Amino acid sequence: METPHEPYGPHEPYGPHEEVSRRRPWVVGVSGASGTPYAASVLRALLAAGEAVDLVVSRASRLTLLDETGIGFRDAHWREDLRRWLARGADGRPDAFEVPAEVADVAHWAAGDLAAGPSSGSYPTKGMLIVPASTACVAGVALGLSKDLLQRAASVTLKERRKLVVAVRETPLSGQTLKALVSLDEAGAVVLPASPAFYAGATHIQDLVDFVAGRVLDAAGVPHKLYRRWEGELGGDRDRGMA
Repeated sequence: METPHEPYGPHEPYGPHEEVSRRRPWVVGVSGASGTPYAASVLRALLAAGEAVDLVVSRASRLTLLDETGIGFRDAHWREDLRRWLARGADGRPDAFEVPAEVADVAHWAAGDLAAGPSSGSYPTKGMLIVPASTACVAGVALGLSKDLLQRAASVTLKERRKLVVAVRETPLSGQTLKALVSLDEAGAVVLPASPAFYAGATHIQDLVDFVAGRVLDAAGVPHKLYRRWEGELGGDRDRGMA
């Protein structure tokens, strides 16, 4: 006679065929707003920090990426396209950054795949960064529309009380967008306008891009060296120059 399986004890919380996933990525959503260099800077810094990344590139953002960089993003060749994107500088230089032939721990999910991992709260993530976030994306997330994987993953992030950083990139902002941003703030998201500062001694367009990317990572709690921090000395960064 077969002995019934005893309930799992405090040191045996999983069944014999279940495994605990050790991978806990950051979901990075790229919407159709102008600002694909911001996304590239965030992605480079996450990978440099040893973080795993789940990447969701919306359909609209692929058009923006093509317009801003000349790079097409194809589902069937996403690793190759991602390497080209990450190697490109904000000034348009195609090989401004060294990117390994094998991009580090990155998983790509098609924007139309609503059965993807990040669509479920049981899929383990550290949180989500939407860089850049269009006003349409902001409205969709605030209303819980989940019209694509990017919006669905953001809704999941909010309901699971995980970190959600929304780097909105638009100006001026309409009243409806402002109301949507307030709703996201009240839901627990960090609303972070893509607004670069100049006190860090920026001398190049990449410095301004990296400042915004650095603030996104600050909000997520990910260490980086993208910009020089304020140290309470007026003109200090201008005198020292950029590192």
